[in-house]
Amino acid sequence: MCQSCHVRADSTYRTARPGGTVGTSGEGAAGLTTHAPQAAHTVTLPGSLDEAVAALAAMPTAVPVAGGTDLMAAVNSGLLRPAALVGLGRINEIRGWQYQDGAALLGAGLTHARMGRPDFAAPTGDALPVLAALEASLVIAGPGGERREMPIGRLLAGLDMLRPGELIGYVRVPLLHAPQTFLKATGRTGPSRAIASVAVVLDPARRSVRCAVGAVAPMPLRPFDAERWVSSIIDWDGERTLAPDVLAAFGDYVATACIPDPPPAQSALDGTEPGTLPPAVLHLRRTVSTLARRALGRALA
Repeated sequence: MCQSCHVRADSTYRTARPGGTVGTSGEGAAGLTTHAPQAAHTVTLPGSLDEAVAALAAMPTAVPVAGGTDLMAAVNSGLLRPAALVGLGRINEIRGWQYQDGAALLGAGLTHARMGRPDFAAPTGDALPVLAALEASLVIAGPGGERREMPIGRLLAGLDMLRPGELIGYVRVPLLHAPQTFLKATGRTGPSRAIASVAVVLDPARRSVRCAVGAVAPMPLRPFDAERWVSSIIDWDGERTLAPDVLAAFGDYVATACIPDPPPAQSALDGTEPGTLPPAVLHLRRTVSTLARRALGRALA
């Protein structure tokens, strides 16, 4: 939980401190003040990952919170009313990183700023397409000290889910000695949330290109057909260059896969010609195409 986060609301939290002591105050132990109607009434502040898992297992309706950027916005807007919160801000073991078995093991509480990238800390969600393209895996902590790993792509695609009482403890990122590129487009108001982003990874050892598109859907999208197509035409034993028209075709392939043409019924609802995207969506597709083309071109350069 963000230690300097102060959110004003109508009622107070009952704050559970380590050791089981519970108090009621206008300001919690983490410096969190609230008065949102029917907001969470219990805040637990565990000191270890296993304590956090135990707290979640004991309170199935509790919601874990780290920085609170999206969570508190949802609370303040009335979209979410968690019965309890489990703050992760005091768990030092998930705030660092280390090299382990040819990979970087990143704690789930590690911030961009602590990695030396304060310019990268404000935008939310930028890391997800990168982790998806790198095919990172999640180390999940469960009750009783259980640990299991899950490819991040399975969680993002909804093919696997966290079980009751489980918590993501670490992200294992393979260290590839290969070109990697991340590009994003933002709105005219400044470098904040991306309206579209693309991560491209070249993996010569597997003779493959991996691509993930962010911000255009709730979770990053992998255009697998486009990946396989472009991987099959790269000369992996040669200069690994592609003609401009091939790069453009890859961009269009990625964009169409991630933002497909609407079905006839949807076109009727939108008042557009069958198979025609609304202007704003068409602009977004073109943006994705440009990002994918440029990202692959830079990775191959």
